[in-house]
Amino acid sequence: MEISFKTFFDKIDVDKTKVKFNMTSGKGGSRAWNNLQDEDKNDEWYNMCAHRSLKGQASNNLDHYDYVLAFAQYYPYGPEYYIFGGLYKKIGLRSEDKYELELVHDYEEYRKRLIIRLGAPIGRDVYSRKFENVCDNLKAIIYEIVPEKNLTKFPGYSNFVLTHENLQRIVNNEESEWRDALSRVKGVYCITDMSNGKLYIGSAYGKYAGIWERWKSYASINNLTGGNKYFEELKEKDDKYIIQNFTYSILEIMDPKASDEEVIARENHWKDVFKSKEYGMNKN
Repeated sequence: MEISFKTFFDKIDVDKTKVKFNMTSGKGGSRAWNNLQDEDKNDEWYNMCAHRSLKGQASNNLDHYDYVLAFAQYYPYGPEYYIFGGLYKKIGLRSEDKYELELVHDYEEYRKRLIIRLGAPIGRDVYSRKFENVCDNLKAIIYEIVPEKNLTKFPGYSNFVLTHENLQRIVNNEESEWRDALSRVKGVYCITDMSNGKLYIGSAYGKYAGIWERWKSYASINNLTGGNKYFEELKEKDDKYIIQNFTYSILEIMDPKASDEEVIARENHWKDVFKSKEYGMNKN
């Protein structure tokens, strides 16, 4: 996606709007992206957006502006990436060092989903920029709009079906809730080919017991197959086939202390249930 910042935010009154790039809350403080994720639990994200400098850095303040487009540095991708945290209207001053802000509905559907990339580095001493400066000097572009479903929250072992794209995003971003939940269990999983309905039943056991470690091998853009010969054949025919057609879900979770033989027995049970050797993608 290569849409310019100015084209996407075409409803913005550029003369009355500042763009704020939040990184961390104070010296050695928490990361802006973490604060944005936890905004329902505390006021750290709001405080970052509403901060008013008392050190003579007028260029960082909103005194002569009515709106602020707030972004959080999206560190999973790199220092030049920022995720959209909302468009706020300045109501006035809450205190000498803090503005009174109100979240407005414009662009609200893109909060925590829209990721921009800057083409030039931003100095930590000038984290609030004029709209035109972001377009012309920082050369901001719209990099990605992630799915509406919040992939940072783990919904439960039996409550999801992941597309390959979402599996890659979770693994590449090391989403902590997913990583922790899938690392602590062995189990049996199902890969579905959405183009024809064929199933592959697999399991996680042995040295890399967690489902997380097993699924990381499928998520790798340099692999995609997890060493499965049938998947390798599909990839050789079309290197985009797996990414476009495969989904991933869990059939059964097991205690990490379960033996390899117990896990394999349950895998064979599910193969029999779905006849995945006869009609699916299991070859043994």
